[in-house]
Amino acid sequence: MFVYDVFKTVTTVLGVAFLIRFFLIQPFYVSGQSMEPTFENNQYIIVDQVSYRLHAPHRGDVVVFKYPRNVAFSFIKRIVGLPGETVIVHDGEVTIINDQYPNGVSLEEDYLATRTSGEVRTKLGKNEYFVLGDNRPSSSDSRSWGVLPRHLIVGKVWVVLYPFDEFKTVHPPSYGKGL
Repeated sequence: MFVYDVFKTVTTVLGVAFLIRFFLIQPFYVSGQSMEPTFENNQYIIVDQVSYRLHAPHRGDVVVFKYPRNVAFSFIKRIVGLPGETVIVHDGEVTIINDQYPNGVSLEEDYLATRTSGEVRTKLGKNEYFVLGDNRPSSSDSRSWGVLPRHLIVGKVWVVLYPFDEFKTVHPPSYGKGL
């Protein structure tokens, strides 16, 4: 009887762990400097895989996604442009054109250490996002490889888990002007 109880308990625990790992949250390892200073190289993060089944991604969310040019690789970036918007990167600034701001509005990105390089103008279609790394000079992102289709988004970064002294929950920034 004891062996059966242990087997039943272990099976239940493993089943619950499997369901959580594959359907609710997923751990990822940050490799590289493209999201510094928000996320550092060698940090472990937890990604929420449920939120975007309930609602669309928001501007400022940090997401993990499958790289559009090779889905064997996962990237981490910040969403700055939403479906239907036009994103302009010019003269160090990111400008958003949408129904609310038909003449465009510049994002107030206080979390950046350096200005945004490059010259890009992209009109986003349905279910397309424009993503950028927080360390813009060291980031391969929508400026170089184009838009991110929604179906490639794995989930929203929820927490920095390790190193333990850097534990924190992740919240999107405020861009001002109702963005």
